[in-house]
Amino acid sequence: MELTAELSFDHDDRRDIYDYVERHGSVKPGKARRALEMEPRAFGHHVAILKRDGVLLESEGELRIAYEDELEEEFSSDGVQVTIRRAREEDLTGLVGVIRQAIGDGTYVDAETVADVIDHEEVLLRHNELQSRVFFVATVEDDVVGWVNLNTNETEKLDHTAELTVGVLEQYRGHGIGSELLERGLQWATDNGYEKIYNSVPDSNEAAIEFLKAHGWEVEAVREDHYKYDGEYLDEVMLATAP
Repeated sequence: MELTAELSFDHDDRRDIYDYVERHGSVKPGKARRALEMEPRAFGHHVAILKRDGVLLESEGELRIAYEDELEEEFSSDGVQVTIRRAREEDLTGLVGVIRQAIGDGTYVDAETVADVIDHEEVLLRHNELQSRVFFVATVEDDVVGWVNLNTNETEKLDHTAELTVGVLEQYRGHGIGSELLERGLQWATDNGYEKIYNSVPDSNEAAIEFLKAHGWEVEAVREDHYKYDGEYLDEVMLATAP
């Protein structure tokens, strides 16, 4: 199931199972059944139908949402072998650490917020009737070293837009990883019909602003004194692109 797929269920119990798994990221079937107070036979039947329809899958003994799998991409730069792929729930802890380390001095507020949200929810990928959240990661020797994230709003007036964050650990910058991640995220947005992608940063984050401008992003607005950091007011620079 793709993240933009419209949610539709022909049985309330199947919706309840989906909602429970979606909220928890991955969960053992027995725990979900007990939490939902379903009879084993009925629960097993509904899970089987959800698996058949490509909505759920079972991996390593746990149920999770069956997001459509995508091919991994590999490239090499100065001897560094990099893989870019869709993130998995098991990447969550490492990804939170990478985001927080990559943003360093805290001048990438949107990325810091993303890290706080997924750390609090303990769920990486989301797809419900209000929002969707997708991540792609860059890995080196199976360790996450960078990410691109898109948050989408499922309400009709905003469902053509998405908010993006992207970053790479400092020691892996200069290898084109950020550019590859940004391209992967924008390609996903194009493939799924999004018309405008946004990213906002404090004006003190000159590196991020120049990176996005170099990739064709434009400044759409500046909100003066929007952030207050260590007692100093900073402007918010709002950038956008059409993928």
